[in-house]
Amino acid sequence: MQKQFDMKNSILKTKEDYDIACERVYEIIHSSENPIRPDSIKGEELELLSLLIENYEKENFSLEAPTPIEAIKFRMEQMNLKQAEIAPLFGGKTRVSEVLNGKRPLTLKMIALLHKYLEIPFESLITENYKYNLSNLGKEQLMKIPSIKKLQSGKNIAIA
Repeated sequence: MQKQFDMKNSILKTKEDYDIACERVYEIIHSSENPIRPDSIKGEELELLSLLIENYEKENFSLEAPTPIEAIKFRMEQMNLKQAEIAPLFGGKTRVSEVLNGKRPLTLKMIALLHKYLEIPFESLITENYKYNLSNLGKEQLMKIPSIKKLQSGKNIAIA
């Protein structure tokens, strides 16, 4: 006998709960040829299950963002581009090779050009910059400023 997800529990705690919820969504979607109305019982159940599944996936199946180099190489593959073809965005063939092999960092100009011409999101191109940190003294000084402290309060920043 197949276990059913208990809607009263309404939090997916295990992989089994997750699988059952996914199966139920599939059943609801395929239960009728007519569209499911959002205000119907099935529509409300589908919405609740979708939110629960999304929450479970965020907590258990997180994906790491690509590095800037991975993002550039992925875009090159998507667009069937060779290093020589994008060399003008880097300032030459040698420089593109150095950047893509991790021997030279991206410059602000390169980031702007990659975004403009290849439409690589800025967020994908600047993730490596999070390696830069302030000294402990610098962090302490900044955290004494109320407006900065308020901005940073939602982020897990260790001052020690």
